[in-house]
Amino acid sequence: MSISLHTDKYQLTMMYAHWKNGTHTHRRSFELFFRSLPFGNGYAVFAGLERAVEYLEHLQFTEEDIDYLQINCPDFEADFFDYLRQFRFQADVDALTEGAIVFAEEPLLRLDGTIFELHLVETALLNFIGYQTLVATKAARIRHIAPHDTLMEFGSRRAQEQDAALWGARATYLAGFDATSNLLAGQRFDIPTSGTHAHAWVQDFPSELEAFRAYAFAFPNSSVLLVDTYDTLRSGVPHAIQVGLELREKGHELVGIRLDSGDLAYLSKQARSMLDEAGLTSTKIIASSDLDEETILNLKQQGAKIDGWGVGTKLITAYDQPALGAVYKMVAKENDGTWEPTIKISSNPAKISTPGRKTIFRIIDRETGKAKGDWIASYEQLLKEEEPLTLFHPDHPYKQKIVTNYLAIPLLQPLLRQGKLVTSLPTLAESRKYHQEQIQLFWDEQLRILNPEEYHVDLSKQLWEQKQAMIESIYTEVHR
Repeated sequence: MSISLHTDKYQLTMMYAHWKNGTHTHRRSFELFFRSLPFGNGYAVFAGLERAVEYLEHLQFTEEDIDYLQINCPDFEADFFDYLRQFRFQADVDALTEGAIVFAEEPLLRLDGTIFELHLVETALLNFIGYQTLVATKAARIRHIAPHDTLMEFGSRRAQEQDAALWGARATYLAGFDATSNLLAGQRFDIPTSGTHAHAWVQDFPSELEAFRAYAFAFPNSSVLLVDTYDTLRSGVPHAIQVGLELREKGHELVGIRLDSGDLAYLSKQARSMLDEAGLTSTKIIASSDLDEETILNLKQQGAKIDGWGVGTKLITAYDQPALGAVYKMVAKENDGTWEPTIKISSNPAKISTPGRKTIFRIIDRETGKAKGDWIASYEQLLKEEEPLTLFHPDHPYKQKIVTNYLAIPLLQPLLRQGKLVTSLPTLAESRKYHQEQIQLFWDEQLRILNPEEYHVDLSKQLWEQKQAMIESIYTEVHR
């Protein structure tokens, strides 16, 4: 199905106006970034790139799209629709690697192309990158406070439609979850899947014990029994133990029980004691029920005896922050082969953009193996310099020690040239591994979910001075 119209109408009106004025082939540079970290977290996890590339590579207008636009946009001339029929995305794109740890104001994508095509893709890219980065960050927060537990994504039924369920499951796996309940995500992305049974299974039998026996008969080597349909401690757990012992007599083991309601800390501790007393020490306890990182942290602080967590609604919907707030801003114009920086001014200082095409270096301390900070520098200056270290201010400690003590790793890498991939995308498993390696570059104090230590992101001296000069110039002109 064509998703070329997965955009806001004003993108098409600007595209038409540029075409009408003959400016549609002017080359511009845009960067996609976010202004503040989500959830009060100390970092975010970059995700959504595979979805974005899939979109850009197949971007074209079908006859069905054209038919709709002819009705919906009656001011558009017939020749413009012919132009759309021939349209293909041909811009250059640089991007971070999926799974990267990222911070506010850092360009996640930089796109250089015609103003025509760069207007068209804004909405979709913000949608794909913003949502998946948000969910991946939420998943990473949960993984951080449950580093050794089994984590399962159970959110499909509460996600905002199929695409959110599918790509949200992918984002959670990228950021460290072990499995998803969504079979389509499992099939498409090769994610392990997990599932037990519902309360309706238990209700469908004359008794809870019969329901458990029937399920264990079907799955003698993989049964996880939901024990809270009637009374968790008086009925559910005792019946699960009985079935577990029956399985053992036949040479099998009860894999686990699941708690889905009630006081999970108390119930898990009681259930653990009952299981252990019965000799079912290997049977795991899985919990679900509106969980998130703060709930799980609280349960752990209470000593809950829970081995795995099924996290649904509050993960897949990013319940406590429903949008990342990603933005997409023009940063440069090309004139006669030279890129000239542009800036957006606002009465809100946080919304003043940093002009010019940019690149990012991550500074790694060789001695500790940890990241010291990120350095945002001018891409134009980088192209002129034979030695990237000259980008650093001569008085900055990074410059003084970087040759022997530090590594400066460039994060933005070429992805598309003239709309074509110039590098193979990593598999989801490779991106997941890359994310785990990235996490190791940061201190626990920067990764904690409450009151994290700030990680420093600096502009180069050249970028900072350029920004201040452009702000001053525009204010002088406006107030003249």
